[in-house]
Amino acid sequence: MDMKLLESKFLRLGARVAVGEHVNRFRSPAPFTVDVREDGKGEYFDLRINPSVEVEFEVIDLRPDLRHLLLLARNGSQKEKFLCGHDERHWFVAAVPGAAVSTVNTAMLALKPRAVRAEETRLKLKTKDQFRRRNAAFVRQGEWFFIPAPDLRVDEKLILRNEPLSRGTGSKPHVCEQVFRRIGIAVYVCRQHPYGLTEKEYREQLKDFPHTRNYDWRMMQRSAVVYARGRVSHSDHKTVYLGVWHRVLMNTENEAPSMSHVVFLD
Repeated sequence: MDMKLLESKFLRLGARVAVGEHVNRFRSPAPFTVDVREDGKGEYFDLRINPSVEVEFEVIDLRPDLRHLLLLARNGSQKEKFLCGHDERHWFVAAVPGAAVSTVNTAMLALKPRAVRAEETRLKLKTKDQFRRRNAAFVRQGEWFFIPAPDLRVDEKLILRNEPLSRGTGSKPHVCEQVFRRIGIAVYVCRQHPYGLTEKEYREQLKDFPHTRNYDWRMMQRSAVVYARGRVSHSDHKTVYLGVWHRVLMNTENEAPSMSHVVFLD
């Protein structure tokens, strides 16, 4: 791996990058992790490699105008891709799904939910408008997309106030002034199982591993259809205002196998 070349490409974004040995924070450490850390000089990209494996990092596309690059990690025959860039106030890392992704633009498109892509097609949006944070098809704040649903009618009694939106335990939530949820599947969530276990899975978990009863479990809804209206705020992003109800969708990062290597989530 050519460290000077790697550093020079991150530098063209105005970013720093460091590559070091993997720190074993988990029982089964990943071959590598991709993180955003902070020191006395500010934020920087931190790439950690397990010393027992050989991983090569390469920048395969660079867009200084967008302050984004596409990073490829080679671990033997396995290839995984990450979109690294700057979004409003901070640097971020996003695991990218899809083997065909080869540029920053295709990575950004791959991270869009299918419903967002369908809405863009329906409205025949120009390519340049598809990469904006707000257009006729959606409003985006970080990893969350909001698709207008102006015809939705909601019973005021069912509206939740100042409700958090979170991809899972450990991420900083985006707070919505008004939220309406159509019930999904009830799941048990904790730090060790951020995407939740069904009732059956939860009972089997407690039976097979009694010590997990002490985990900080809480009930949540998975695959619920969620709508938001009003202000949406987050410490890392500019507050957005949704004048009508919008359907809420998260980006497709969770579909990427390489998601397990991303430490910095929000």
